Amino acid sequence: MIELKPGIRLKSAVCDTQIMVVKGKGAHDLRCGGVAMQAFNATGPEVAQLVSDSGFAAGTLMGKRYVNGDGSIEALCTKPGLGSLSLGPKRESALQIKQTEALPASD
Repeated sequence: MIELKPGIRLKSAVCDTQIMVVKGKGAHDLRCGGVAMQAFNATGPEVAQLVSDSGFAAGTLMGKRYVNGDGSIEALCTKPGLGSLSLGPKRESALQIKQTEALPASD
C-alpha cells in the first residue's frame, strides 16, 4: 500500500513507467504491470522490463491521465512503459485513460 497525495511521484518495479499523482489521498494498492508501484527515489535492482501478468500489459502512454472508476484517483504518466496501471491485483480494477472534455464553442 502506498500513501497517495497530489504531487507524489512513483515508478514501476517491472517496466519504465513513471507517474505523478494528480488527485487522490490515503493508502491505496496502486500497481503497474500487476506489481506494486515504488517511491520514485527507491533504490533496488535494475528494472526487469518484464510485466508479471499479461493481463496488465496494455502499457502506459506519455502525457495521458489515468483514472479509476469513480474518478477519485488520477495519475499523469510522465514516462511510458509496458505495464498498465491498476488498483489492486484484479484486472477489473485497471485505471483507464481520462477522456478529454470538449471546450465550449466560441462565437
